[in-house]
Amino acid sequence: MSSAASDSKTEVGSYFISNYPPYSQWKKGSLDEVQSALHNPPLESTPLGLYLHIPFCRKRCKFCYFKVFTDVKAPEVQRYVDALCNEISMVSQCEIMGDRPFRFVYFGGGTPSFLSPKQLTKLANRLREHITWDGAEEVTFECEPGTLSETKVKTLREEMGVTRLSLGVENFSDKVLEENGRAHLSKQVFRAWEWIAEAEFPNVNIDLIAGMVGETWDNWKDNIRQAIEMSPESVTIYQMELPFNTVYSKDMLDKSSESPVADWATKRAWVDYAFSEFIDAGYSVSSAYTVVKDPSKVNFSYRDNLWLGADLLATGIASFGHANGVHYQNVADLEQYLSTIESGTMPLGRGFVPTDHQRLIRSMILLLKKGYLDRSYFQQKYGVDIVGQWQSEWDKYVEDGWATINEDRIELTRYGLLRVDAMLPSFFEPEHQNVRYT
Repeated sequence: MSSAASDSKTEVGSYFISNYPPYSQWKKGSLDEVQSALHNPPLESTPLGLYLHIPFCRKRCKFCYFKVFTDVKAPEVQRYVDALCNEISMVSQCEIMGDRPFRFVYFGGGTPSFLSPKQLTKLANRLREHITWDGAEEVTFECEPGTLSETKVKTLREEMGVTRLSLGVENFSDKVLEENGRAHLSKQVFRAWEWIAEAEFPNVNIDLIAGMVGETWDNWKDNIRQAIEMSPESVTIYQMELPFNTVYSKDMLDKSSESPVADWATKRAWVDYAFSEFIDAGYSVSSAYTVVKDPSKVNFSYRDNLWLGADLLATGIASFGHANGVHYQNVADLEQYLSTIESGTMPLGRGFVPTDHQRLIRSMILLLKKGYLDRSYFQQKYGVDIVGQWQSEWDKYVEDGWATINEDRIELTRYGLLRVDAMLPSFFEPEHQNVRYT
């Protein structure tokens, strides 16, 4: 059992599970299969999504492990935006598109809101020369509070057609924000919130992180109080982890120093407290990380469709996609990404062709993050009784109080939900049990 499954210190290593098989197993040698997947017609019933990666940030947070760049000049940003548009032009000509509309679109980062209103408008106009997301049920755009202006917020709503804005608050304490290397302070959150409220997005999400360096119980309770007062449609709460390539992780490995991040027991207690407070305020728990104010109004199209096996066309440096059942990732070197597109070639970096059993595992472990599994879904789609297939694992989780099982459903207890990422590797195939995840 990993240390994340216990209540031990937060050590270096990534525990957040977002795909299967592990990314470390994806290889350049699978690119022929990726090309074939992209250049064959899709299954008509498969939903289609688009991910666009904007890799720029004002600062790199000390806990960040994403492919991001800081201190970039305007011509460098424009070169990247041009390349992204050209990549989408190439993607739009792939047979995988078919005649399907995009069901969901996600602008992620980095910091997509790093772009200026003029750059955003130009990006939207360029993209619409090749694709449209006018009929998408969800268009998500990630924002860092300090990058927003009233004009930019209006551009996102009116020009970009954003339906779900996700605001990276993380913490309301300036001291904690500064300690962890965040670029914004709390006053920028509240200033941006006025513009966001006026723009009337159908769904506004705020992100919080449990376990930031310097966080305390008093600070955490204040974070939850202020988040409830803001009354967003949804709140996402992550438990801070330490993947290998963060500033904090590098310091720990280089200096053999103690972990500065709260231990797992504390982080889980904080999320448990947050869930209870949000429930008392009228919210519902939607997954191991999310609460929603009105489940009939708010869904997570990106999350839910992806976890059910949707096609995701990934664009931008190092972005991950899924096409006709095949996993792939774009190249992770910036100059290689740019020059490959400028030469007229798609910037594919590596891939993986999962077996039917691996697709079953992927679907099961991702859907379990919602806190339950309908046994009939897997019986009908894969012809497998997932309880019988993993009887010993489920027996242990039931015995330990992590889950309950009946004829129709597997359901996680609150105790299990708070530990879901730690329980998922037990369902991995033997060859993937102890490999590095990323």
